[in-house]
Amino acid sequence: MDPLKALADAERKPYWLDTPARPGPQARLFGHTTADLVVVGGGFSGLWTALMAKERDPSQDVVLLEGRRIGWAATGRNGGFCMATLTHGLANGLERWPEDIDRLEHMGVENLDEIERTLRRYDIDCSFERTGELHVATEPWQLDDLNEHLGLIRDLGLDYVPLDQEQVRAEVDSPTYLGGLWERSGCAMLDPARLAFGLREACLKLGVRIHERSPVRSLDDDGVIMTLRTPHGSAAAPKVALGTGVFPPLLRRLKHFVVPVYDYALMTEPMSAAQLASVGWKNRQGVGDSANQFHYYRLTDDNRILWGGYDAVYYNGGQLKPEYDQRDETFVKLAGHFYDTFPQLSELRFTHRWGGVIDTCSRFSAFFGQAHGGRLAYAVGYTGMGVGATRFGANVMLDLLSGERTERTELRMVKEKPVPFPPEPVRSGVIQFTRWSIAQADLHQGKRNLWLRTLDKMGLGFDS
Repeated sequence: MDPLKALADAERKPYWLDTPARPGPQARLFGHTTADLVVVGGGFSGLWTALMAKERDPSQDVVLLEGRRIGWAATGRNGGFCMATLTHGLANGLERWPEDIDRLEHMGVENLDEIERTLRRYDIDCSFERTGELHVATEPWQLDDLNEHLGLIRDLGLDYVPLDQEQVRAEVDSPTYLGGLWERSGCAMLDPARLAFGLREACLKLGVRIHERSPVRSLDDDGVIMTLRTPHGSAAAPKVALGTGVFPPLLRRLKHFVVPVYDYALMTEPMSAAQLASVGWKNRQGVGDSANQFHYYRLTDDNRILWGGYDAVYYNGGQLKPEYDQRDETFVKLAGHFYDTFPQLSELRFTHRWGGVIDTCSRFSAFFGQAHGGRLAYAVGYTGMGVGATRFGANVMLDLLSGERTERTELRMVKEKPVPFPPEPVRSGVIQFTRWSIAQADLHQGKRNLWLRTLDKMGLGFDS
């Protein structure tokens, strides 16, 4: 089908948030209030922090402030891949923290296990399916990359299964596949918006006070108590946790480390039984191809296909604008790639198209820190793999605020910061040249030019 025709009736809104199950907003913050802990941000990072703060100490008075609606930003716009990795994949973690990779991988699996237990404990129905992820190769050089760390994977005891072309196409049938790896237990599929709604309800049941449509405009500190001011009120507490992602931070230092990158996705109409049979996909894994500019895709409850990725767009100047959530050039490109991957689904149309901004840093995985004498903690920079890792980051923030040394706080990953980005306009030039170089690498059997090789040597090895 012609991509323009296939997109003609697609709603310009995130599929996950387009649901009558979305709860009404909690009241705005009016007047002044006090608490033991104020959490800023109502995405996964803030929700996990508030929930686990109450689990650690039920007597704690916790307030969560969200500028718009719970889950409205990256939390409600992602692909719903809940991954065990804390380091944006094994290869990235191995390059940056090889001495800790065993601990990091196993802490990630335990974190995913704890998420599953939390869903059962609070009866959160978010279509959690621990199906794993297929990492597929569509070019010979990608096969080499996939197989590079098989020995280490076995040594670490991770649950990966190598698949040849026939085996991978028996799982999901695309003529573009040459082989792959099935990461069987390290990834779950879920509905991210319903997870956010469920965490919200769990927080409320434990006594967290949530105020939506209450953006924090400033933070004042008298040395003991921090006061966060919103348009209609204020909240004061001795401890603050920031889970604001890419949005303008209350700490100026963070703007040097984080840049906004826009990601885009499509959702198809439900497949018929015959269409689903033509693809296979009986084990319902998430799928990601192995190019630098990669696609990610998965099935929903009613057998739609979410199809996203490839273009990771940085708009010069790093501004955040609502109009950037829609990019027809990318939607048409994505639709064309979909039909190339699944020619047997040429009659399938799209019902939703949307984009959203993610917080990325130069090491691609979250970094952590404190300010205001250790009374404020933050976790930021997840680079699109935060559905699961934000729970780990929330635990790090709570550890830091408690002042206790834990296995998490002793990790080099937690102690170190990424390399900062240069200021504008140099930042835009560097990022756009890097994006061009990445695209060229995909066109030339993965061969990285001098610029990318230089970044690799600096520990800034970029992909999309």
